Amino acid sequence: MEYKDYYKILGVDKNASENDIKKAYRKLAKKYHPDLNPNNSKAQEKFKEINEAYEVLGDPEKKKKYDTFGSGYNFTGGQHFDPSQFGYTYTSTGNAGDFSDFFNMFFGGMGNTSRGFSFSDIFGGRGRTSPSRQSFESELEITLEEGFNGTTKDVSLNYGGEIKRLSIKVPKGIFPGKKLKVKGEKWGINGDIIFKINLKEDGKNRLEGLDIISKVDVLPWEAALGTTAVINTLSGKIKVNIPKGIANGKKIRIPRKGYVDTKGNTGDLYIEINIVNPPVLSEEELKLYERLSEISTFNPRE
Repeated sequence: MEYKDYYKILGVDKNASENDIKKAYRKLAKKYHPDLNPNNSKAQEKFKEINEAYEVLGDPEKKKKYDTFGSGYNFTGGQHFDPSQFGYTYTSTGNAGDFSDFFNMFFGGMGNTSRGFSFSDIFGGRGRTSPSRQSFESELEITLEEGFNGTTKDVSLNYGGEIKRLSIKVPKGIFPGKKLKVKGEKWGINGDIIFKINLKEDGKNRLEGLDIISKVDVLPWEAALGTTAVINTLSGKIKVNIPKGIANGKKIRIPRKGYVDTKGNTGDLYIEINIVNPPVLSEEELKLYERLSEISTFNPRE
């Protein structure tokens, strides 16, 4: 009979806590679940093996019996042994069901109630759905503007080997990291799809809580002399006075022009100054810079 190393199967240490064992099981069960690996016999066998390992290590009584046997002999995973030499009598019927002969030799008389999670448990279900109803997790990327205004996103999902095309309504004010639950029956999916919202960075705007930090490019002489700039915000164009002598990286606060969440709470907009030099200078511009270098007494390195 083949010895099963349940710790190795779940990828945990023999001193792993009950919580660590559960986390390892959930992660592997999600990866190898048959519904996510249709027509993949290896994944299905792996899923059975994972369930068997958790059936033992997740049950204190079974785990104790398994550890007692394993600690007395130097077995390794896959090694074959004769059960009769260790006081066990077991004859395989060739129909061990979801568990191996090794499991049934030890625990066949203990009443297999299966500690494995249901599909909905693994994928985020909370027990409010029927056993046949499933729950899936995916991700959805939106821009800051799409989150601010709300949008509809077209999404393609592989469900049981079939591509399903969904139209997902994203509510205005949703935050990155939040989860959006969509009922899948409308598209022929038996269960809910849980979308984690990710924010697509544009290099100019970033979200900090309810506040929006918007980087605005200004020319060196605009920073020195001050100017009025027209800024595109999520709620429309506004004019902003750039004070003279402003330094690179400084911020100008515009109250209540930030992000608005689903409850109507509003943040502020911060204009972050980014001083940029023209990529090409005319001959006259170069002469003016040369003249400036001659008369200026400021040295930033002192």
